Amino acid sequence: MLSHAADALYPSTPAEPALKAVLWDMDGTLVDTEPYWIAAEMELVAAHGGHWTEADAMSLVGNALESTAAVLQNAGVALSTREIIDNLSNSVIAGIRRQLPWRPGARELLADLHASGVRCALVTMSERPMATEVVNALGKAYFEFLITGEEVENGKPHPEPYLLAVERLRRSDPSLTLAHCAALEDSVPGVASAIASGVATIAIPHAVPLPEDPRRTTWDTLSGKTADDVAAVVLARAAAGAAL
Repeated sequence: MLSHAADALYPSTPAEPALKAVLWDMDGTLVDTEPYWIAAEMELVAAHGGHWTEADAMSLVGNALESTAAVLQNAGVALSTREIIDNLSNSVIAGIRRQLPWRPGARELLADLHASGVRCALVTMSERPMATEVVNALGKAYFEFLITGEEVENGKPHPEPYLLAVERLRRSDPSLTLAHCAALEDSVPGVASAIASGVATIAIPHAVPLPEDPRRTTWDTLSGKTADDVAAVVLARAAAGAAL
C-alpha cells in the first residue's frame, strides 16, 4: 500500500510548475521490445496446443504481466502465473541480449534531461531482471531508481506505479509534487495509469493506436525532443488547470 500523504502529492495551492522529474515507461517507449513479447507469447501458446495471433498479442500491450498470464491460461497454457511470467521474461531477455532496439530519440532525450538536472525514474510492468538489462545497456546512470511490475500490488492501468514513483522522488525532495512530474508512455494501459496518477502525461503511440484523449499530450516521436519540450507540457498543463 502507498504511504504518501494526500496533502503532499495534491497540495491545496498549486506548486511552482517547474519540471523536476520525468517518469519513463520502458517497453515500447524507451525500447522496442514488443516484437520479442509477441514472439514469446506465440511460441508459448503454440507449445501448449493453442492458437495465438498478433492481434491477440497487441491486445495485451502495456498490461501487467499477471494480467497477461491470466489471458494466456485462458488460451490453453497449462502453467502457473509465475511459470508463464518467467517463460515470457526469459525469452524477451534473450532477445534483448542479442539486439536491444532503442526507440528513436529516447536516449538523446534521457541525456538532455540528465544534463538539465531533471530527475528520471523508470516505471515498467516488466520485472527487475529485464529492466536492469535495459538500464545497464545505457552505460550511464540516467535513472535514479526503477519501479517494476513485481513491486506493486496493482499494475497499469492502475495509478499505483506512478504514485509510488512520485513518493520515492519525494524522499529526497519533499517539495516535489505531481505538478512537477511528467510521464512518457506508449500504450493504452500505461497512458491510463499515468493520467490517473495526476502527472502530466505525454503519449508516444507505437505498437497500438491510442484513442483521442484531451487529458494527455501526444507526440509522434521522441526524436528531436528536449527537456524544454517536456517542461513546456508541464507548464501548459498547469496553465490549463489554473484557467478552470
